[in-house]
Amino acid sequence: GTAKRELAKENFARFLKVYENSQDIRRLGSAALELAYTACGRQDGYFEVYLNPWDYAAGMLLVQEAGGKVSDWKGRILDPAQGSQVVGTNGQIHEELLKLLL
Repeated sequence: GTAKRELAKENFARFLKVYENSQDIRRLGSAALELAYTACGRQDGYFEVYLNPWDYAAGMLLVQEAGGKVSDWKGRILDPAQGSQVVGTNGQIHEELLKLLL
């Protein structure tokens, strides 16, 4: 998924807010890989401004099966029939990350 340039200023501000409240941010360029890393514990969470279902579906299943949480930025269950903002976490930091993103 890619974000539109018109949203760059807002998204960089959001990115900075998360960065200032975390140890670090890793961007790998692959939602599936980032969610897989979250599922296996290599990272605590992942967020993206917009993803198509094929970008997040497999990774969402991995995170959920590992006991983590995946939702949109408002904490709602993702509808695999449509694209969405995506947050995937180990479950322990989910609410905290959601607060930082809104």
